[in-house]
Amino acid sequence: MKRGHILGLGIIAVAIVIIITSIGDASTYESFSTAKKMAINGKTEAIHVVGQLKKGANGEVEGIEVGEDKTSFIFVMVDNDGTEQQVYYNEPVPADFTRSEQVVVIGTYKTDEMFVAEKILMKCPSKYQETDVKPTAS
Repeated sequence: MKRGHILGLGIIAVAIVIIITSIGDASTYESFSTAKKMAINGKTEAIHVVGQLKKGANGEVEGIEVGEDKTSFIFVMVDNDGTEQQVYYNEPVPADFTRSEQVVVIGTYKTDEMFVAEKILMKCPSKYQETDVKPTAS
């Protein structure tokens, strides 16, 4: 084989190894109950939990407590299994946080009762949602 072919195969092999190792690092979404079990078993890596903010009967978000210095807050989140959990976030409340349709918190349990989020991802309602279009009379 020519030296160029061997070099090309080597580069392809390295690329395949990089892709396979990055797939292993890809995280999945867990529920709060699974995240708590993982924390009890000693897993300290950040876990992704997906859910919605707790809302009352009137549709308003409930359970947000902003710290005195306004640089941290606690909120109640309901995961996709229906488990309610208090989440602590050591950053100010993100803009449009209460309007988000879905929330992903990335963090770990520091105590049995408190999930501490290192990062929050929000899916906000689309301003491009379809609305009923009435035909006009010609």
